[in-house]
Amino acid sequence: MDGNAAAPNCLAGIKVLDLTQFEAGTSCTEALAWMGAEVVKVEPPKGGEAGRRGVADPYYFMAYNANKKSITVNLKSERGLELVKDMARKADVFTENFAPGAVERLGLGYDVVSELNPRIIYAQVKGFGAGSPYEKGLCFDPIAQACGGAMSITGERDGKPIKPGPTIGDTGTGMLLAFSIVSALYQRASTGKGRRLQAAMQDSVMHYSRGMFIRQAQTGKPAQRQPAGGNPPHGIYPCKPGGPNDYVYLLTSRANPEHWPRLLKLIGREELIGDPRYDTAAARVEHEAEVDEIVAGWTRQRTKQEAMAQISGAGVPAGAVFDSMELTKDPSFAKRGILQTVQHGDWQMTMPTWPVRFDGAPPPINPAPLLGEHTAEVFEEWLGLDAAEVDALRQQGIV
Repeated sequence: MDGNAAAPNCLAGIKVLDLTQFEAGTSCTEALAWMGAEVVKVEPPKGGEAGRRGVADPYYFMAYNANKKSITVNLKSERGLELVKDMARKADVFTENFAPGAVERLGLGYDVVSELNPRIIYAQVKGFGAGSPYEKGLCFDPIAQACGGAMSITGERDGKPIKPGPTIGDTGTGMLLAFSIVSALYQRASTGKGRRLQAAMQDSVMHYSRGMFIRQAQTGKPAQRQPAGGNPPHGIYPCKPGGPNDYVYLLTSRANPEHWPRLLKLIGREELIGDPRYDTAAARVEHEAEVDEIVAGWTRQRTKQEAMAQISGAGVPAGAVFDSMELTKDPSFAKRGILQTVQHGDWQMTMPTWPVRFDGAPPPINPAPLLGEHTAEVFEEWLGLDAAEVDALRQQGIV
């Protein structure tokens, strides 16, 4: 990294009581932590939150819990519950994504917490929205992507629905909730009142899939899978040496008719400029297979990096299909601080940081916390407990 990392500190002084697990909730609170909020994970003393997946596989936990603190509390004990309620009185934000009804059974539902602290922003993630016929159902990212419509528009037109790779049901929901939390905090500065925020993963996937509703409005029919985008040349084209990710994606936009002649000049097929078979977008749709072969005949002779550089250099949008290792080995990401390496106990991981630069600098990263790493520190700072009192709680199995 270039050494110029600087904490944004936009949310400095904001205290977040984080009871989230897995990804949808933890990605939300991690975003707040990137912005400088003090995010305190409340975890069970034995094993921690479910996303830790045991000591043999910490990488999942590391990816979604950077810059946070961890305390352990037995919420099923009377004293443990009292401690968390005391923390809720001090917190600005309370977050949870337990299964439907679980947080209420613990005694930390909205009615309870908002009475303890009327200024608190109480934020929840569930799979399905309140009032949905599915609201009591358990949900993970693939379920949300299926029920939110994303799978229905992904894949080959005549093939099975496919789950998109990015976890838009999990992290996508988390980002929407994080933005909503910051908005509620901004409003609270003038009203003095807290808010209840409820994010549903199904609803969030629908939000990210607005394009399918555009197509439905245009046709009056359910949106179909459109893997290539419908305006040839537009899609994935093979490159040498023919490995599993040796492809380049390019598109010629309807909004810019110059893309097609620029591409023809690049690939040495100027004689096709003005050819009525290919001169308009509509004509190219009718001759899509021919158009694709014209382009593929050129891309097959080049690596994906060469194809991307040359096509992009000609003024046509193009992108190589990079895998995770290729991205990791690109030195520009480390230099810019977009990829950083963190240490978590005996484990090391190179991971993406927050992608937005503040005043030209990447934010610094602190590794995800060890289980209970900050219990004594947080209880002293938040609740005024001294070391002897925390040790007594440990002896009783409360922390």
